[in-house]
Amino acid sequence: MSHAMKRRSASTAGIVLAAALTLTACTAPSGGSDQDSSGDSEVVVYTGVTGDFAENFNPFIEGNLQSTRGVIYEPLFFYNITSGGDPEPLLGESFEFNDDGTELTVTMRDGVEWSDGTPLTAKDVVYTFDLITEIPAFNTAGYDGQAELVDEKTVKFTFPGPSFTDAVSYIGNTAIVPEHIWAEKADPTTDQNAEPIGSGAFTLSEFNSQNYLLEANENYWGGEPEVDTVRYISLTGNQSATDTLLQGKIDLAGIFLPDIDGVFKGTPLKYTNTPLNQTSFFTCSDPAMGCTGPQTDVAVRTAIYNALNRDQLNSLAFSSYNGQMSPTYALLERDDKWIADEFSEPVPGDADVDTAVATLEGAGYTRGSDGVFAKDGERVSLTVQVVTGWTDYIAAIEAAAEQLMEAGIELKPAQVSFQEWTANKSKGNFQLSLDSLGQGVAADPYYLYMRYFHSANTAAVGDTSGQNFARYSNPAVDAAIDTAGSTLDETVKAEQYALIQAEIVRDMPYIPILVNSALTIYNTENVQGWPTEDNMYAYPRPDRAWDNGIVLKTIKPAS
Repeated sequence: MSHAMKRRSASTAGIVLAAALTLTACTAPSGGSDQDSSGDSEVVVYTGVTGDFAENFNPFIEGNLQSTRGVIYEPLFFYNITSGGDPEPLLGESFEFNDDGTELTVTMRDGVEWSDGTPLTAKDVVYTFDLITEIPAFNTAGYDGQAELVDEKTVKFTFPGPSFTDAVSYIGNTAIVPEHIWAEKADPTTDQNAEPIGSGAFTLSEFNSQNYLLEANENYWGGEPEVDTVRYISLTGNQSATDTLLQGKIDLAGIFLPDIDGVFKGTPLKYTNTPLNQTSFFTCSDPAMGCTGPQTDVAVRTAIYNALNRDQLNSLAFSSYNGQMSPTYALLERDDKWIADEFSEPVPGDADVDTAVATLEGAGYTRGSDGVFAKDGERVSLTVQVVTGWTDYIAAIEAAAEQLMEAGIELKPAQVSFQEWTANKSKGNFQLSLDSLGQGVAADPYYLYMRYFHSANTAAVGDTSGQNFARYSNPAVDAAIDTAGSTLDETVKAEQYALIQAEIVRDMPYIPILVNSALTIYNTENVQGWPTEDNMYAYPRPDRAWDNGIVLKTIKPAS
């Protein structure tokens, strides 16, 4: 096997899925083999409804395929968000700050090669960080440093102020890319990088819009993975995924299933539930950024917050698997020490329709004959986008629409493809979007605040945004985030978090609902070494960077 990536023709790849589902490790729920007819082991992965796959392996642009960050490309270090603790060296071997946190020196791992056989050196690291500095859309972590090449295996980062907390986002959440490939790209912001050259444990072998195949990188610095190939498949929705799982044709999936214990009884399918992401109504919130619609009024957002019956939503749409969340978006239990006393209670489970109505009336809205509030001729009628096939979210919107109508708010669902849903968020072409705020690279709310609430990560409607999809801009929040990111003093950090929380709870650019269940399903008959509650060596969901790469290089055929 050569270092160069091997690709089959589109016509050949077009029939691959059928072969994969009959010849691979996923042949049957019982008595199956982990090998195909050639003796190679294959793991089939389903990450949820994404529609047809777009050949996007650019780790810096929205919509990249979920294997891009972690499986094909790697950061310098891996931070386990489930357990905290010290980072695991990946492309980096060690790092050290100076006393005031303005300089960070990273020593690279020896003997690492790109998947085309070119040595990976500190030059590639400097190039990567120069690239995200030059292209603001790539700089979602707010990197403000300067990378300097010390020698072939040493990089020194210099920052304008202390960066003890910030730096984790840089060294643990930035895909390092090869200079000899990326320097030749005419426009990295639009190049989808269809033939990725990475450092990860797997490389792209074949691709079509319904499935694509990764093969083990035989020259991987950590040793060639024991699984020979990984196949990602596209299905139409959760029901299709359930049927395929029960047929033994998927080894790893991240989807929602009601009554999962009953459905999987008597099968080799096991699951973990690791609630982490926080389901919310994303709002295009700021008229100054080009947002339009009733949701740009904080009174409407607050009324929605109060009118939701979250306990009912959890029961009807999520089989009561979801958990309570904090209005501050700090994660309950894990982040309790960071939650200001005034916000110590979780979001309410029951609806408070009277308060919702009073909020709207106090802001000058009047209820029409159709039961819907209006102001200045505009009804409080909102469209919420959701991905076709996301059955739990669709059910949640249907239930929420009935709840909100009691408070005089009309909610209209719009099912769209995953690609359209993603593009709408990025460009600001939505009123509401049912989505979840993901946790950052490490176990600290700072990283979520930076990604979703800092104005450096947003853009005007029509321009491509970072992950601040709400178009939220608040100088006080920006300043507090910046201060929290520059200190190791927990007292100072807690003070800054209290300031952030007071602002975002009042402004509510994202309307909090519940902490989303995160069901990860494994076929244990054919493959072993999955993360478990007793050994959560990485967050298990296959759609999370960078944990996905850690999991896939750790598992092995059960035989």
